[in-house]
Amino acid sequence: VVYAAALENGFTPSSLILDAPFVIDQGAGLGLWKPGNYSGKFYGPSTLRLGIEKSRNLMTVRLAQYIGMPQVLDYANRFGIGRGMRPILSMSLGAGEVTLLELTTAYAMLVNGGRKITPTLIDRVQDRRGRTIYRHDNRPCVECRAAWAGQLQPELPDLRQQAIEQTTAYQLVSMLEGVIQRGTGRSIAVVGKPLAGKTGTTNDSRDTWFIGFSPDLVVGVFVGFDNPRTLGNKETGSSVAAPIFRDFFAQALKGKPPIPFRIPDGIRLVRVNSRTGLAARPGDEDVILEAFRTDDAVPTGKIVLDGQDQFQDLGSAVAVGSGGLY
Repeated sequence: VVYAAALENGFTPSSLILDAPFVIDQGAGLGLWKPGNYSGKFYGPSTLRLGIEKSRNLMTVRLAQYIGMPQVLDYANRFGIGRGMRPILSMSLGAGEVTLLELTTAYAMLVNGGRKITPTLIDRVQDRRGRTIYRHDNRPCVECRAAWAGQLQPELPDLRQQAIEQTTAYQLVSMLEGVIQRGTGRSIAVVGKPLAGKTGTTNDSRDTWFIGFSPDLVVGVFVGFDNPRTLGNKETGSSVAAPIFRDFFAQALKGKPPIPFRIPDGIRLVRVNSRTGLAARPGDEDVILEAFRTDDAVPTGKIVLDGQDQFQDLGSAVAVGSGGLY
């Protein structure tokens, strides 16, 4: 959600954000908060893409602070996961409560080009004579009833509202592909098919997630106890939930050809250095194809967000926790 808001407010996947410690005054009665990365380390200027691929909590909070939590919550509501969330920065790291169905539905919107999705457990109902008496998809299709005469397959109009722009949705899909290719979900890469997704872990390893998708199937995995308690020392979405996702898709896609994610109009792919976000030069290693909007400027390497005047001096507070997205 934070990254969707950033991409629609002047940032690109190659924008550089400072990954460095800071302390936040949360307001009267709320005290000071010092978020941190799961590793306990800081990595300096990093691209938005790396922030998602490596689950850099500090970058996420810095972005949320810059964009503003009211706008972040607006995007959360667009994705159907803003229920009960308050405009405080810890929400940007998953401090709010969402169900597995809600979160999986939100990811389904990304792979559906940013269109809103209404989840359902019942596709249609037929009576004993085979007549359809209920259909979840109630779009009219007159051509579906026409006799076959070699005509093209009928296409139904897509009447779903846009939660975010199609170009933004694809940029996020591309970045989430990187999670599996190079990031916290890289154990899934052995499936050998185009897949994208994100790990999630709450404090003390009480809940772990992996939500992800192929071009045609979205799957959410949650691992945790009914009465919240730790799953074990240093257990994460990468170590607990991701292997379940991997094994499921290995069977679901077995024997099927690899299908790439659909690229919408308005996107151009540029060869960049995956670490710096700069346009690739001859001899560069770690070169990837980055998804830019056709009107996006070429990356310059300048830090877009370095946190100056945003946060308090690091020495003014005691550490509190590390947030919930690793």
